[in-house]
Amino acid sequence: MAEALIRARHLTASEWAATLGQFLRDAEMAGEPDSEETYYLAALDALERIAPVEPTALAGRKSAWEAAYRRTPHGQPVTLDTTRS
Repeated sequence: MAEALIRARHLTASEWAATLGQFLRDAEMAGEPDSEETYYLAALDALERIAPVEPTALAGRKSAWEAAYRRTPHGQPVTLDTTRS
């Protein structure tokens, strides 16, 4: 996702590196383990901070994906119902 935003010139590689680095330092200072999960969560937080998306739109999209996940039967692909608001 970050690479796509960089290629589309919505942010620079330096901005991404600085933002991700700060979230990783914050995780380290909080005593989080050096793990894939910690890196993933730091990357997600960094993307949410730096992505050119309005916070209310982001919250709505997250809510829609959570609802889609909850209504999807086990083993089936999760899809976002674009007809719901």
